[in-house]
Amino acid sequence: MTLTLTEAAEFRLRTFLLSFSKDENSTQRGIRVAVEDGGCSGYQYSIKIINAPQADDMVLQQGKLRIYVDSQSAPLLEGVVVDFVDGLLESGFKFSNPNATDTCGCGKSFQAGNCSPAGVPCS
Repeated sequence: MTLTLTEAAEFRLRTFLLSFSKDENSTQRGIRVAVEDGGCSGYQYSIKIINAPQADDMVLQQGKLRIYVDSQSAPLLEGVVVDFVDGLLESGFKFSNPNATDTCGCGKSFQAGNCSPAGVPCS
């Protein structure tokens, strides 16, 4: 499984992680990157801070950041590059997904070939 964070995305996620980690001391705390049903194109991206992985999670390491990806999201996130853009008109995480066959205008959701929402994984 390959999921890449740009330097800007990794820095921003580490900053978020540190700001949420002041009181708790979890050695497994990391970032969950996932695909969920929703958005105007069928799937939408999700990034969350979590304290520990779930049983079926793939564990990726990039720099000092631990990334968790669930088994259903993994095929849809294969080869994805996550960037963080900070500009006058737009700020936030940007996903470059080679599996996306169509995206919505806002770039927050996508379609992926013959994959369908509602938890049906790609093959």
